[in-house]
Amino acid sequence: MGENETLILAARQARENAHAPYSNFRVGAALRATSGRIFGGCIVENATYGLTVCAERIAIFKAISEGERGFDAISVVTDTDTLTPPAALAAN
Repeated sequence: MGENETLILAARQARENAHAPYSNFRVGAALRATSGRIFGGCIVENATYGLTVCAERIAIFKAISEGERGFDAISVVTDTDTLTPPAALAAN
């Protein structure tokens, strides 16, 4: 399995933990650090949408909290057939 496939698989696995009871829009992300470590994250919704944290941010927060500072790839996986940009880009 190639590096990109591994990253996509990690994002799919992270999506399994998604907490999206309001939108039912399950998202997973996987971030690869330049060290080669992969960090997964999933959406965590809150009834107050402003407190919802996107999968990409959770993956980044996990990596930063583990001491990583350089990144070279991210994969974002949803359960739709439509391509979905990272949440930070979609909000702009």
